[in-house]
Amino acid sequence: MNVVIQARCSSTRLPGKVLRPLGGRSVLGWVVRAAAAAHGIDTVVVATSAGTDDDAVAEEADRLGAAVVRGSLDDVLGRFLLATEEYPADAVVRLTADCPLHDPRLLQHIVALWRSQPELDYVSNTLVRTLPRGFDAELVRTGALAEQSLIPSGPHREHVTYGVKNDPGRYSCTGTVVAPAADDLRVTLDTAEDWVLLEALVAELGDAPPRWQDVVALLRARPDLVALNAHVEQRKVTP
Repeated sequence: MNVVIQARCSSTRLPGKVLRPLGGRSVLGWVVRAAAAAHGIDTVVVATSAGTDDDAVAEEADRLGAAVVRGSLDDVLGRFLLATEEYPADAVVRLTADCPLHDPRLLQHIVALWRSQPELDYVSNTLVRTLPRGFDAELVRTGALAEQSLIPSGPHREHVTYGVKNDPGRYSCTGTVVAPAADDLRVTLDTAEDWVLLEALVAELGDAPPRWQDVVALLRARPDLVALNAHVEQRKVTP
């Protein structure tokens, strides 16, 4: 079981965000560390583009001890397939490099669920969203990704798992939820307002990978922090 982290510097809203220093490490460093700390993970792979803009991403990933694959900027699915070819695994956990507060316990829970039911094609904590945006994790069977690669165009080329999780007639999908729900909160990094919030959270919680419960508890106790990025709208996936 491998983790594949998609990463690039050319974010339209906040360019270079994955290399920003947050606490004592880069944003990408937070994600790689959380992935490596999750039980049941063999290899952490950073999948970035082959463009010169992402040379720094590849260098940082290598410095962090992660494996690196480089492919098309726009065909993210192609990068994931390259990762599965160079680092074979029955399934991969998909993470994005702009979610620095990943909780390793959430990741290993998804891995454990799939290992108990390896006939599943897809497991995530986003089918029914109950966690704050920023803890998103998806596990997808490598064979399902290979099938998706045969479809030359569509939202799955950028969003990787789109064609799997949106075709329950073909693919077996399940998800995890938490209670009480906290999906009204946002701790991902896409805008300057998100950045201000993340810096404040790290200042309060410290440099260690946080428990998701501690993040939620802090935000519930501090509505002033929630207000920092409450107005930010998540970009929509276009079918």
